[in-house]
Amino acid sequence: MQIRISNSDGIPIYRQIVNQVKYLVAAGRLTAGDQLLPVRSLAEQLVVNPNTVARAYRELESSGVITSRQGSGAFVSVNGSPLAKSEKRKLLQDRVDLLLAEADSLDVDVATVVKLVRDRSRSLKSE
Repeated sequence: MQIRISNSDGIPIYRQIVNQVKYLVAAGRLTAGDQLLPVRSLAEQLVVNPNTVARAYRELESSGVITSRQGSGAFVSVNGSPLAKSEKRKLLQDRVDLLLAEADSLDVDVATVVKLVRDRSRSLKSE
């Protein structure tokens, strides 16, 4: 499970973990029954407080993406995969927000961003 966090994008670390796990499930990189790293292991890997990872796991569990088994760890829920269409849309919307914020800081207008996305999409489809 590859999760990367950023201390500079303004999104709380636990939220970054939640979003990335949801994305991995939505993309099929994590499937029903897959075990997530233990809280301490992921915290060490990300160099964050274990409470931060525990908070992310609690939120993922309350939203039905993962289930915790006492003494066994956290697993992708059968009900959590695939994510609902609205959840997938929310994940993409968060990424679009980041893209637009970065484009704004680089003084790139929305029309140029849309053109870049369309061009990139065509390029990826032709590969």
